[in-house]
Amino acid sequence: MTAVQKSPAETATDAAVEFRGVSRVFGETRALDGLDLALRRGELLALLGPSGCGKTTALRLLAGFDRPTSGEIRIDGRDVTGVPASKRDTGMVFQAYSLFPTMTAAENVAFGLRMRKVGGAERGRRAAELLELVGLGDRGGSYPHELSGGQQQRVALARALAVRPSVLLLDEPLSALDARVRVQLRDEIRRLQLAEGITTLFVTHDQSEALAVADRVAVLNAGRMEQVDVPQEVYARPATPFVAEFVGVMNTVPVSGGRITPGAAETTQVRPEALLVGAPDGLAGTVLTSTFLGPVTRLVIRTEVGELTADAVTRPGLPAIGEHTTVQISG
Repeated sequence: MTAVQKSPAETATDAAVEFRGVSRVFGETRALDGLDLALRRGELLALLGPSGCGKTTALRLLAGFDRPTSGEIRIDGRDVTGVPASKRDTGMVFQAYSLFPTMTAAENVAFGLRMRKVGGAERGRRAAELLELVGLGDRGGSYPHELSGGQQQRVALARALAVRPSVLLLDEPLSALDARVRVQLRDEIRRLQLAEGITTLFVTHDQSEALAVADRVAVLNAGRMEQVDVPQEVYARPATPFVAEFVGVMNTVPVSGGRITPGAAETTQVRPEALLVGAPDGLAGTVLTSTFLGPVTRLVIRTEVGELTADAVTRPGLPAIGEHTTVQISG
């Protein structure tokens, strides 16, 4: 399989952000290797990949915290490769909140406006407006230590939006939160991004997070772009073996006539939900693990073609660990 993506030239007419052949080398390490990527105006693009793939490097280069070894970065058609961070009109939300501990929530939100010499009345109005927007209208006088982690991250988001940046940068903004708050804030970020119509680059290593929130997903591997597409296409039609293995779970099985057939020369890749557990004419196996996931139960089944991962609708009578069952491609 080969990577599928549009070049910057193909998307330049509606591009708010462009990476043109961007590389960044640290000693012997090539963190980015000729990155070509365009963000469309008003979209949320998730930059996804494992640790060390170059996604945070790309974010830092776009923010102006670092400069590329080669290549060009453009915002709204303007070359900003050598422009300092303070002149780039971007807003940043960090993983660790980075709020000023001696400032109230409202003062934190208004900080960027104060740096831009915006008058006190306008700063107060904008801060109140943003805090209301993120559901913290009554916590403007609270200090960071008086807020929960989720509330602090909402303040950080409001602070980034307060200056009305042309591009919003999110650096793993949810990874420090517990699972329930993470989902809530993920949905909140998406709602606010749509309401503000702001072009957003969302860096994450969490596949489910990227697939749930993004207009498009860009998958990085070792500094190179593997695929850029809408979440449904990245999941259902991975462009490279790496994307297939990294995004979700994938089984590689020998097939003949569309069925799992031991010894068959042809192989195909099948997602867990496309495998039928307990098929009357399926491949025999033994359940190694069973994980309850609510609507579905994930089973790992040892077969003669290897261990297969299958998602079965949760119901009474599913095979337990150690029990024999069968598995086959559904349909």
